[in-house]
Amino acid sequence: MSWIENLLFAPESVAHTVLLYSFVIALGVYLGKQKFLGISLGVTFVLFIGLIAGHFGFVGEKNIMHFLQEFGLILFVYSIGLQVGPGFFSSFKKGGMRLNLLACCIVALNLAVVLIIYLCANERISMPMLVGVLSGAVTNTPGLGAAQQTLAQLNYDGKLDVVPEIASGYAAAYPLGVIGIIGTMLIVRAIFKIKLEQETEEIEKENQAKILKPHVLTYKVENPLIFGQTVEKVSQFIDRNFVISRIKKQDGEIIIPQMATTIEEGDLLLVVLSEQDEAAMSAFIGKTIEMDWEAIPAPIVSRRIVITKPELNGRTLGSLRLPFGYRLNATRLNRAGVDLVANPNLTLQMGDRLTVVGKKEDINRLAEKLGNSMKRLNEPNMITIFVGILLGIILGSIPLAIPGMSSSMKLGLAGGPLVVAILIGRFGYKFKLITYTSTSASLLLREIGICLFLASVGLNAGGGFIDTVISGDGLLWVLWGVLITVIPILTIGVIGRWRFNLNYFTLMGLIAGSNTDPPALAYANKVAGNDAPAVAYSTVYPLTMFLRILTAQLMILAFS
Repeated sequence: MSWIENLLFAPESVAHTVLLYSFVIALGVYLGKQKFLGISLGVTFVLFIGLIAGHFGFVGEKNIMHFLQEFGLILFVYSIGLQVGPGFFSSFKKGGMRLNLLACCIVALNLAVVLIIYLCANERISMPMLVGVLSGAVTNTPGLGAAQQTLAQLNYDGKLDVVPEIASGYAAAYPLGVIGIIGTMLIVRAIFKIKLEQETEEIEKENQAKILKPHVLTYKVENPLIFGQTVEKVSQFIDRNFVISRIKKQDGEIIIPQMATTIEEGDLLLVVLSEQDEAAMSAFIGKTIEMDWEAIPAPIVSRRIVITKPELNGRTLGSLRLPFGYRLNATRLNRAGVDLVANPNLTLQMGDRLTVVGKKEDINRLAEKLGNSMKRLNEPNMITIFVGILLGIILGSIPLAIPGMSSSMKLGLAGGPLVVAILIGRFGYKFKLITYTSTSASLLLREIGICLFLASVGLNAGGGFIDTVISGDGLLWVLWGVLITVIPILTIGVIGRWRFNLNYFTLMGLIAGSNTDPPALAYANKVAGNDAPAVAYSTVYPLTMFLRILTAQLMILAFS
């Protein structure tokens, strides 16, 4: 029965290492889904199971564990970068600038509290370990990975003799970090005596005022100024973003309008536009009427086509020349679940769903041109993933000299792939790189990466974790973690509500996003019952994630 002993207890065995990782990840993910006081810690439970296994002496082959830790971190941050890349730069526009500024203030206050603790502790705790506590307090795992990368580089350069196991500080601070973020939301609510019903009404009013989703209306041509004018001329007269989908002539004929099509008195126009432009269009064309176009017997149909051919990635919608080449009109484009008004200058991406109107045979011809193959969408784009990782590692390895620091800074295996992934997610189509990944595939890539990283960190740090936390300063780490969590959030939460009058649901999303904390977002979504927290979360998340990774490295370099 020696094979069982080797399988369970031989660290140099590959089979033992894989078995150990499988057990730690499976049990950690299962326990992470269980709720305690209505809160689940999610995949982070893998870290705690790894710490327990490591404490009892279960470890794997050292080189394999090191590779899995680094590769898992790369997969995790790269998939995050691809996810947030398309919205990273747009988050700095007018609506998101204020939220991002407040999120940056939370990050800055986190660092200020860390510095105060470090100075007041009289060297009782090293800065690397305090950075681990910081990462746990703000529930930011990539920051922990970036800090470990920097410490490993300093050790390689001869600046450090021993690399501290900062995951112990992370693990000590993380549970109360999650609870503290949600608790601070409740404190802000109590301070301002916020009523959720009123906040919901305000959000609904704001959504009605800002809505930009495509709106479909039927107009009757009554303005003599446009009698006899072509569709092209009318488009020039009206400085609005709209598409005339179909025209019903007075003799009952239904046509797909071309740019040269003439509009006559009494024509009925099916128009796709933004709701905010409804009044302006009505004033220029004529009154709106109720009409069921689908009930009219006509050879014209409306279909949605999925863009799945790689060569179309990055081309504009206007370059397809749908009215001339296919006798079709594009009315809407759906991207990642969001409907957009079809604009000739709109850049196409793999996975876009284009709604067109015309004859069935013409639509079928266009479908062949665009691909319209869900099977192709399900195929992973491996080239983009590994080209991005390749460039990210190169970027992360470039030393950056910072005045006043004895060692040059590197973005490392966390920062480099993250920056490249953000850039590829936003601009990749210009280089014919297909960044589309199905939601399930993207989530799988991210979860595998974080599970491998957390299991590795836990197993490596588990040997001395119990003694360090219980016999050492573990309780102080917990206290410091609570201070790092609560003080910045409470300060900015009060300022955001009192000074900027932010809606409470938006404020909850801001708090969750500035700490990159999915459990807090899940709680906020449950309380709100609308997408306001998720919108605020996604607005501040990209910049906050980048800052968390960057500042974790800077703190290590500045004080090590």
